[in-house]
Amino acid sequence: MPPRARRAVAALGIVIFLAVYVWAAIFIADRLPDAAWIDAIYFILVGTLWGVPLLPLLKWAEGGRKD
Repeated sequence: MPPRARRAVAALGIVIFLAVYVWAAIFIADRLPDAAWIDAIYFILVGTLWGVPLLPLLKWAEGGRKD
């Protein structure tokens, strides 16, 4: 697959993933107990861990190029 097509597929995958991720994060947050410290921990984790599943997709999009 050409690099340009790979990046387009990855961009579409990222948009879809983030839409589902945000929906799931809000869905789960609505079901948490009403405590400020739980909300803080949850949103810190959710806000920082969203990038971890995207790393393999980004690596694939670059085609494993050597710098």
